Amino acid sequence: VGGGVFGFWTAEHLRGAGHRVTLVDAWGPAHARASSGSESRMTRAAYGKDAVYSRMAFDSLREWKALSDQAGSPVFIAHGVLFFTAFPDEYFRQTLAVHRELGLPTEELGRADMQQRFPMFDFSDVELGVFEPGFGALMARRAVQEVMARFVAAGGDYRRAEAKLRRHEGPLRVLDLSDGSPLEADAFVFACGPWLGKVFPELLGDRIVATRQEIFYFAPPAGDGRFQPAAMPGWADFNGGDYYYGFPDLGARGVKFAHDVHGPAVDPDTQSREASAAALAEIIAFRDRRFPLLREAPLISAEVSQYENSSK
Repeated sequence: VGGGVFGFWTAEHLRGAGHRVTLVDAWGPAHARASSGSESRMTRAAYGKDAVYSRMAFDSLREWKALSDQAGSPVFIAHGVLFFTAFPDEYFRQTLAVHRELGLPTEELGRADMQQRFPMFDFSDVELGVFEPGFGALMARRAVQEVMARFVAAGGDYRRAEAKLRRHEGPLRVLDLSDGSPLEADAFVFACGPWLGKVFPELLGDRIVATRQEIFYFAPPAGDGRFQPAAMPGWADFNGGDYYYGFPDLGARGVKFAHDVHGPAVDPDTQSREASAAALAEIIAFRDRRFPLLREAPLISAEVSQYENSSK
């Protein structure tokens, strides 16, 4: 239940392992309100001391590359990922240690190296960079839809319907679908992202919290190749846990900017999807400082999505 990146990849791996699998989603794969929707997501292995995430990210690259090779349009773009900071801390030191232990081709860069290689940035106050050449962008909506196509082509069953839990005691064996049919199974997997708290309010109501995130796209200078993925990496300006991040001009959509901060808690069904003037002003102030060539760049579009955060 749930047709995002976790739902469809889980369904596809279970199908490949010999199970008979039905996937149900209420609004369609990677729909506009889903956390797996939108244009792009970063794949990277920089997670400080949490080597389990670094290994998962690295191991997943093989699957993403294979999917991208089979797709009509690429779903993985290996433009590299650059994390940088003015205040080197344990996060960066631990990231580099983990990557060395895993044998990843990660590069440690100083200010002069970064300025020479990536002239679209202003690194004047930056001390350290960590560059991951093998990682990059996943074209999020397209990627999920490609996994769905592979799942269905190989015999998986996909249904667009809302799944409703029956009140029962004992193991769950039947779901009621909004098309009026029951769905029987010996096991169910729920991959509902920010809706998990609504599906299981007593179990997860206060353990899965959706927070508002705002994203902005700006036009690069006409004909300027420095903002294309062949020249510009995905990036994160990471300082003391507060960071901005973004992407080059992927698919002629514009240069992407976001502030990675947990916004207010929201309901994924009812939150406003209109970007705020305050968030835009904050992004523009950061953009003009870090990317002088983008000063006065026209805003092309804005999106409002959400993170779902689990309790610790």
